[in-house]
Amino acid sequence: MTQGFDLAASLARGVEGRSGAWAFIQGFAAHWAGAAPASDDGWTEAELDAAEERLGVRLPAALREAYQLFGRRQDLTSNHDVLLSPAELYVDDAKEALVFRHENQGSASWGVLLDSLRNDDPAVLIRLDLADKSAERWEEWLERLSLSFVEIILSESLQADEELCDYLDPDGDSLDLLETNLVRLPFPAYPSGEATRWFLGHDVLLRDDDGAAVLARGRTAEDLDRVRDLIPGDWLNDCR
Repeated sequence: MTQGFDLAASLARGVEGRSGAWAFIQGFAAHWAGAAPASDDGWTEAELDAAEERLGVRLPAALREAYQLFGRRQDLTSNHDVLLSPAELYVDDAKEALVFRHENQGSASWGVLLDSLRNDDPAVLIRLDLADKSAERWEEWLERLSLSFVEIILSESLQADEELCDYLDPDGDSLDLLETNLVRLPFPAYPSGEATRWFLGHDVLLRDDDGAAVLARGRTAEDLDRVRDLIPGDWLNDCR
């Protein structure tokens, strides 16, 4: 537990609803990303109102709240994939969903179905960019926008400076050490069926992507070195 911020306990509250999600993100930003969101780190009501007028749709309360709290903090939201600005939000060509996030190479988009925009904290769906466009579908991702933003902040934290982040191609021993020596975090299962698991060590956050990759983020370079020693392997950024 980082002094003043219990990541696991805060995350447990953060996955339950909007207020807990925003409290988790503020605490995580303060203790893991240098500073809590400041008053000028979000988009203004006027900018969000202008987006609604341009699009002709109502933005869900959770989306407005997230954008107003930390929407400009690219270090929290856009180290790898991209959170769209209010001026970049758009309705997809099929007029099915409001799109708010893109995968960094355009291979996927995240959005909210238009018929669920009346909900304050609607489900988020994902649409993969396929060679066969007729096969593209909006598929379940996470059950609430606020939960999706918790996932965004956690995942984007793993894509920060190389000094703090690393990647491991694990083997069976690596995964055994991960499960034995670290704490499984209480993040809900992904509806898409991805076997993604989150773990916490001593000031180190890790994500296991179905045994295919382990991504790690330390609060400091020393914290990251500690988990590299705990789980030996060919860490991509370990130049020691």
